[in-house]
Amino acid sequence: MYEYQCGFRKNHSTSHAVMEEMDSIYQSLDNHEIIMGIFLDLQDAFDTVNQYILLKILEIYGIRGIIISTK
Repeated sequence: MYEYQCGFRKNHSTSHAVMEEMDSIYQSLDNHEIIMGIFLDLQDAFDTVNQYILLKILEIYGIRGIIISTK
């Protein structure tokens, strides 16, 4: 599992994810770096996606194995 994954992990939550992101933003501000955010609302997005096509696209990008297992 990705080391910064917050969902589905014990002692990690969306609040933890927000704190991590805020820390990253503050570090960038301290370093006088440009900060940009892109926010997407994906609610109900997977209800309209053809799962077979999605799995094939993920396979093309190299995501294979148990992570995309449909069984």
